[in-house]
Amino acid sequence: MYKRIRELREDRDLYQKDLANYLHCSQVAYSRYELGMRDIPTEVLIALAKFYNTSTDYLLGLTNDPSPSKND
Repeated sequence: MYKRIRELREDRDLYQKDLANYLHCSQVAYSRYELGMRDIPTEVLIALAKFYNTSTDYLLGLTNDPSPSKND
């Protein structure tokens, strides 16, 4: 379900533990986000969008445009 967060991480040559540290969670918790085994809390979704300079809609697969929202 959350294929895009994995793709974005891998495109930047980051490890799951790098994102887990940034998000202040365990690597296991972050892995479960990527696998769709755990829903991503809103605050984590927003943090990921800011980290990757993209929109939450892109992360959720609601758009294919990775540009950040123009309302920010």
